[in-house]
This record gives sequence, C-alpha cells and structure tokens, in this order.
Amino acid sequence: MPTTTIADGLLQRHPPTSIPIHSTKEHDKKDTHVQHPGGAIKHSPWQQTIRMALLALYFHACCFLSLIPTFSIAISQFMGAPLYFYSKDFFYAWMAMTKQQFGVVATTMTYWWAPVKMRISGDESVRGQMRKTPDGRLECDFPERMVLISNHQIYTDWIYLWWVAYTSRMHGHIYIILKESIKYIPILGSGMMFYGFIFLSRKWSKDKERFHHRLRKLSASHSGPMSGTSFFDPMWLLIFPEGTNLSSNGRTSSKKWADKIGIEDMRHCLLPRSTGLLFCLQELKQTVDWVYDCTVAYEGVPKLTRDRRGKYGQDFFTLRSSYCQGRPPKSISMHWRRFATKDIPVHDEKEFTDWLLARWREKDDLLEHYVATGDFPADTGATPGINDAKLLRGAGIIETDVRPSKPLEFLQIILPPAALALMINVVWKFFNMVLKVLNIK
Repeated sequence: MPTTTIADGLLQRHPPTSIPIHSTKEHDKKDTHVQHPGGAIKHSPWQQTIRMALLALYFHACCFLSLIPTFSIAISQFMGAPLYFYSKDFFYAWMAMTKQQFGVVATTMTYWWAPVKMRISGDESVRGQMRKTPDGRLECDFPERMVLISNHQIYTDWIYLWWVAYTSRMHGHIYIILKESIKYIPILGSGMMFYGFIFLSRKWSKDKERFHHRLRKLSASHSGPMSGTSFFDPMWLLIFPEGTNLSSNGRTSSKKWADKIGIEDMRHCLLPRSTGLLFCLQELKQTVDWVYDCTVAYEGVPKLTRDRRGKYGQDFFTLRSSYCQGRPPKSISMHWRRFATKDIPVHDEKEFTDWLLARWREKDDLLEHYVATGDFPADTGATPGINDAKLLRGAGIIETDVRPSKPLEFLQIILPPAALALMINVVWKFFNMVLKVLNIK
C-alpha cells in the first residue's frame, strides 16, 4: 500500500504564500484591521457571562478546564485507585473508562458551546477507514495501536484529535506527551497521571529514562475488560513533533533553527524535531505497525506577509473566543495519512531525521494546497476487495461536526460518583439504625 498519495504537482516547491507588504506605519497598527476568522462577536458581555457561568457549571458538575479530569471523573479515578493493589488489569480498565468519559465531556462541550464544521479527508493509505454515517457523524476504523503525529496550530488541537479517537472508539486509550510542569498543577496533574500521560522536561538526559519506562508500560499486555482484541493493550500515542504550537515565537525559533542547519524553513508549519518521535518508534516498533499523520488547518486564518509577520490561529481561537464569544473556527480541515513502521528508517538517526523532514515538507505542501484552494486533496479512488469483498472506496471530503453519538451520553459520567453517594447514604442509614437499635443514639 502506498504511504503517500498527494495531488499531482503538490510536491513542487512554491514561493511563500504572501499578501502585499504594508508600509511601516501601517504595520505599526499591529493588524488591528484583521477581521476575526470566526466572524463578529455573537454574544453581548451579559450573554458571555451567562455562557461562561453555564460552562463553569457544566465543568464543575463534570470537569474543570483544559485537560483536567472532570470533577465526577476525578472522584471516579480516586474510587478506582485501590484496584491497582488488587488487579492491575482492572485498574487500567477503570482508568480507561474515566478517559473515555473525558472524551465524551470534551465532545459534548464543543457540540454545545463551540459547534464547528469538520472537513475530513485522506489519501489512499487510509482508503476505506473513514465514512459518514446515515445521521451525519464521522466513523473511523483506525487501528487499536498507533503513534499519532500532527502539526500543532492552536492550543486546543488535542480536543479535535481526541474527538477523532472518539469516532474510532479509542477515546479511552489516547496518551499525550506533555511538558513536565503541567504534572505539578493540583488536580490537573494527578488526573493526567492517572490517565498515563507522559511528561517530559525537554532535557533529554533527564527524560530518556522515564520515557523508556512509560513506553515499556505502553507495550505491556493486560487482560482486563478494556484490553481490546490484540495481544497488546490499545494505545494511541499522540506527539506533536514541532514541540509547540504555531506562533510568532515558534516561527522565529523555527527560522533560526533552519538557518543554523542550512535548510529552508517551512511556510505554514514549524520544523519538526526528531529525537522524541525516533525514541518512541524505536521502543514501540515491535508492537506498533502504523504511524498515522494528521494535518490540521483552520479556516480564515490570514496569510503571512513576506517578512513572516502576522497573526496565527492561536491568536484568534482561544477558549474564550470559541466557547464564550461564539467565535469558534467556521471549519476545521483534517487530512490523514499513514505509514508502516517497518518502512520507517528508525535504525539510523540521520536517515530518520531526513525521513521526518520529508514528511513535514509534504505537510507544508498540503497546507499550501489548502491555502490556495480551501481544501486538502481527497482520495476518491477505489481498490478491489480481496476474496469477493467490497470495493474499498476513498471517502472524498467528509463534512460533519463534533458531536456525541447520543445526546445524553455525557450523563454516564455521573454514574460512578452517584453510585458511591448512594452506597455512602445506605451505609450511613444502616449505621444510624444500628445505633438506635443499640440505644446508643
């Protein structure tokens, strides 16, 4: 199966996309004339306050902000913690269930407060793995174990990637590589440690040993109820090779690095760093068959000027603008590819660095195609099935939205805490009854 299929001519180098350069006086205005790609603010300050209060109520009933587990999920996690000393299989299954719950929380939250059109496409390598259901939802048949790489546009990219895991029924098995400082935030850090996320300090001499330990655990086998169908546990390991999201500082650092090593900088993404991803693939090559690559683009983000100055997606699409002001992205496009790990040169650092850079050049060309046309290339071909099986057909561009499969699915999150509260209530009443019978109270 080919690892890369891109529209004819897409791999040709193009000059940087640009708009006319403004005079210095105009530039000093700091792009105040740039219209927000999500449109005008849709809610008054009073309405924003109400939306924020409702969002806070939702999160305090279910969760806190960002990657923090929900309040209900936090209770569920601490309820399941003792299972570690009884059966690690049941412990990991319980934690996978709480991770599923957060995937539902994030999906429902986005559906209610920041609805967005998703445009999903892929190349021939993922043909037959994506489809649109009769009720308009996305369903993916991506594998149970993979390493997932992506460009990093805005802080909340992970929400939409977690939603894709949800469409593939893998939202309980996603693992994200994060910076170490997050681990020490109260509640948030402990919750993500329960999730099995990997924290790195970006000092390789310090990170290598702990990274090795975590990856070995992700290659372990368990027989609990959430263990999947293969010998090894399900796992989607998400890593952003760029190391940070696209911003003015990131753009500057990428350009400096490109100049230092004597190569051309990217136009629409940042140069990838290979060390972490190479180590992942070296450790997991015996247990992971595929690397899946997602290229993400947000509609309406203005083009950069020739001097590389301008605004970026992260300058527009914040939690406040998307979830309170009613200005989420009008659409988000994702283009998917996959690569067999057996074809990736993980045996040699230089060859792997060149391989990853070539993939990122292709990604940059995909983003150039998106800027020029408003869409990513989409596979619409067909592959004959084996042994009279159906044809595998390219999905083209699937238009859908981020939403749960069932409107009230989020209510499952409160079941474990509710069961605990019910049990405490029964025990308390029984205790009082015993005291009365014994005339102690």
